[in-house]
Amino acid sequence: MTDGRQPGAPRILLSEECDLWRAILKGDPEPLVREAVDAVARDQGFAADLDTEVSVTLTDDAEVREVNREWRGKDKPTNVLSFPMSDLSPGDAPGPLLGDLVLAAETCEREAAEEGKSAADHVRHLLVHGMLHLLGFDHETDEDAEDMESAEIRILAGLGIPDPYGDAELVADQRTNERLPS
Repeated sequence: MTDGRQPGAPRILLSEECDLWRAILKGDPEPLVREAVDAVARDQGFAADLDTEVSVTLTDDAEVREVNREWRGKDKPTNVLSFPMSDLSPGDAPGPLLGDLVLAAETCEREAAEEGKSAADHVRHLLVHGMLHLLGFDHETDEDAEDMESAEIRILAGLGIPDPYGDAELVADQRTNERLPS
């Protein structure tokens, strides 16, 4: 592909809406975002000729709080919001527009510090988590949560990131971040 993407890798429309991200991630977030999105595409077996696009917005807590209030009725920031463009089930091939991910800088940084992990690893995890939501994964039932967590653990291991669900508190925290209706 002429734009440097691997076959089957989604196009990424990346928007940095606040100055905090480069400091939190200690550099340009684009390679980290690309790495996480590509890892999900590989794991989920995206066809080499798949032509799809995902939008990733890196913003601050105030903006995520506003979006969370408007779309989920929750007047607080959260780490990642996922807006799927269509109602997929795990294993379905996405269409030309996969969806949107929105991440909150201060929340991501605080959670990483509280969990004793690097901000970069935490953000990769949240991107993987959000991408899986866009692909129809969810954690509404215990069985669905196990399937989603298993996929996350497998994808993150491929990125050299330890199991984020080794602590029960982390599992409960992650389940609070829901996929938004399409």
